Amino acid sequence: MKIKKVLIANRGEIALRIMRTCREMSVNTVAVYSEADRKSPYVKYADEAFCIGPAPSNQSYLVIDEIVEVAKKTKSDAIHPGYGFLSENPEFARRLEKESIILIGPSASAMEVMGSKLAAKETAKAQNIPLVPGSEGAIEDLTEAKNVAREVGFPLLIKASAGGGGKGMRIVEDEDSIDEQLHLAMNEARSAFGDASVFIERYVKSPRHIEIQILADSHGNVVHLFERECSIQRRHQKVVEEAPSSVLTPELRKAMGECAVNLAKGCNYVGAGTVEFLLDDKHDFFFLEMNTRLQVEHPVSELITGIDLVRQQILAAAGEKLAFTQEDLQIQGHALEVRIYAEDPQNNFLPDIGKLITYERPQGPGVRVDDGFEQGMDIPIYYDPMISKLITYAGTRQEAIDRMTRAMDEYKITGVTTTLPFCKFAINHEAFTSGNFDTHFVQSYFSPEILDEDNEEEYLALGAFLAITKESGESEKTSVTNQAKSNNWKANRKLN
Repeated sequence: MKIKKVLIANRGEIALRIMRTCREMSVNTVAVYSEADRKSPYVKYADEAFCIGPAPSNQSYLVIDEIVEVAKKTKSDAIHPGYGFLSENPEFARRLEKESIILIGPSASAMEVMGSKLAAKETAKAQNIPLVPGSEGAIEDLTEAKNVAREVGFPLLIKASAGGGGKGMRIVEDEDSIDEQLHLAMNEARSAFGDASVFIERYVKSPRHIEIQILADSHGNVVHLFERECSIQRRHQKVVEEAPSSVLTPELRKAMGECAVNLAKGCNYVGAGTVEFLLDDKHDFFFLEMNTRLQVEHPVSELITGIDLVRQQILAAAGEKLAFTQEDLQIQGHALEVRIYAEDPQNNFLPDIGKLITYERPQGPGVRVDDGFEQGMDIPIYYDPMISKLITYAGTRQEAIDRMTRAMDEYKITGVTTTLPFCKFAINHEAFTSGNFDTHFVQSYFSPEILDEDNEEEYLALGAFLAITKESGESEKTSVTNQAKSNNWKANRKLN
């Protein structure tokens, strides 16, 4: 069938990104927005837009009845959930099926299987996909936990079955602390997900986070679009992503890709999804989880393959067959993505919400900015504080790094503190440029004082530049330099 109108059940940059592909496909779009997002660019870009409630997401973007009502009122053929909010909610998927509205995503059953880490592990095991040694199922009590721990060995990891984003996750170094950490993990899991189930795995030291993008249609065809590396993280959440990984060999890439395809087939998956793996220091890989939606970092896969993932999601939801096979796909060039958050990297990456007084995007060859803000807008306190995704593409990895560095220098943001200085530090660090890094990058190499040092170096460089270029003498140089100080030049430079 032909999908003619799509309601986007999301907000911000991902809503706008989906709408742009819809427009290229001559598909009409419907935006839903909270009161906090009334003036957002995606609301203006859509063909139709409807307010669905107050700012808190549990009164707007998570209210299934409101979203379904708008879809029915506008006679939308399908709903694209983006990521977050309702994107992996089986109840939402079943409701849409009942209302004869197409979900641009997988089935409710696939969401349920992959949404439970324990069920996902069982599916992976049935497909002979390597798993991190650990408990067979949920841990019921302390005695069982200790028995499993002795078999697995320390250090180990306690993880929430329904978890994500680092919630309900605890590293246990020895048997003496397992009681306390088990109770903490279970309580956090219950609070965050309404499910206290946890399981135990061996803690993989020095891991790299590798994920495989897959696409599947409703006719049994599944392909992978190679890997993304997402090892640079803070608080278990990704900040820098790239494709391809600097560490995978063609043989390892093929093996991981085949595992991801088999997992998708094992749960009758349809649409775009991501299978995540841990890669240890011996280059052994282990299944981590599957995200049954579009990923934040999907642009890097699009750039190295030339495949528009949102277009493919829409086509798959419409029942069309994939127009290409695995043999048709190849990696071309290198792509990097950094997430620009309104966070203070010098204060434990805590949110720094405020008004975007200055907001000027970088431009030029190989630069892509996916965002949902404009200069003068406030960043709402109710949602994730990501301002934008900055993506660069070039022929080689180093060229992509150099292009990203140039683009970050051109990015002008004032009014809030951002992660731009940290991202610039990270991608130019020797560990990253050499490819010799893992998920402990932040703990191993970053401290807040480093950004102070970087700013001081830039400030001194400015002084040297003024001393050379100013022909009107020392007095003017001093005047300009003092003016830079009085304008909090260092603080603004840190944001740029």
